[in-house]
Amino acid sequence: MNLFERLPAPGGLVRYGVAPDHQSTKEIADALTRVLSRRGVTMHLNVEVGTDLTHEQLLEHHHAVIYAVGAAGSRPLGIPGDQLPGSHSAAEFVAWYNGHPDTAERKFHLSGERAVVVGNGNVALDIARVLLTDVDRLRHTDIAEHALQRLAESRIREVVVLGRRGPAQASFTIAEFTGLRSTSGITVVARHDETALDPVTAQLLAGREQSIASYKAQLVQEVTDEPADGGRRVVLRFLVSPERILGTDRVAGVEVVRNELVAQDGRAVARATEETETIACGLVLRSVGYHGRAVHGVPFDSATGVIPNQAGRVVRHHEGRTEILPGLFATGWIKRGPSGVIGTNKKCATDTVAALLEDHLNGRLPAPARDQKSLERILAPSRELDLSGWKAIDDYERRQGKAVSRPRLKLVSVDAMLEVAGRL
Repeated sequence: MNLFERLPAPGGLVRYGVAPDHQSTKEIADALTRVLSRRGVTMHLNVEVGTDLTHEQLLEHHHAVIYAVGAAGSRPLGIPGDQLPGSHSAAEFVAWYNGHPDTAERKFHLSGERAVVVGNGNVALDIARVLLTDVDRLRHTDIAEHALQRLAESRIREVVVLGRRGPAQASFTIAEFTGLRSTSGITVVARHDETALDPVTAQLLAGREQSIASYKAQLVQEVTDEPADGGRRVVLRFLVSPERILGTDRVAGVEVVRNELVAQDGRAVARATEETETIACGLVLRSVGYHGRAVHGVPFDSATGVIPNQAGRVVRHHEGRTEILPGLFATGWIKRGPSGVIGTNKKCATDTVAALLEDHLNGRLPAPARDQKSLERILAPSRELDLSGWKAIDDYERRQGKAVSRPRLKLVSVDAMLEVAGRL
């Protein structure tokens, strides 16, 4: 089995997406390394499909190809001012503080006292917590060194998190919310007029007192609405949506509109009222969803941001017909969209592999037209790394981290990784 990764370091979201202060979650990377070390698994790191080899060449050399490329893009807000300096995607900011090579050189305005995060999923709460956590605590994580230095200079003392519906409909998990509340040095506050259970939600939750949604609403209603006395705080706002980002040369604030909830097809849907307000801030981070990117030669649904598939089998829609493409599969966020956690993706991968094995047993996988030697000739001009190259990078980062009592010090440029791995 050949595994291809665009960057010199494997791991994807475990390395570049999981918050640095969630080190226990990152331990799953050890299990990944054990899998990658198995006989029969060949790593091709620093190899990009579409640049170093094509999708068609992948198919020529394998019985089956599985795309697990995630959702690297982000959804825009689509409102005036979204492109102002100081307005960024959550994906960009998370990748920056986690040391992704694509974003290591980005600049974020942290000199204001307030930031606004649009969206209230787990990523939004991660961002709020990282922005406000004492850097002395972050020094014991694997946060990128450049981010640690900038956060040490940050003047941000308040992060406002915007949700368009009520607390029962919030996207964050209970575990993420309770983790935020228990973070030392951060006070979580909310307005009681925005957390009270509205009539529409109350009716939808009737008879479901023990549901996750009702429990989530109850937990949010327990937080204080009293301002923190000079400390750092996360302000959870509900029933508000951004209308426009204010500023001329850069972000100066966000104008939000008050929403009300109405019932629609068994759901509580936000509907804008005429009431607006302005929240002054110097930084806006949109966390309203990730979006997949097309791979050249592979069917792609630009509206949903996924590779169209049936139970993981990639399909092509043409002239009203749906055609299953033999030997081509998808898994993860590129298969079903940006939802779920690590456990969700494990189940998703299991389902896709089950489909692949079923096709193999039933003789539906095409035989490769070319052999491994042919693949090696195609990759010869590239600067690919194998597993030993990654282990050299991993060992180096861990040694550097150990010297300063940190899990690792991440290398944040491709050239630096290749130099450590002996490929420069």
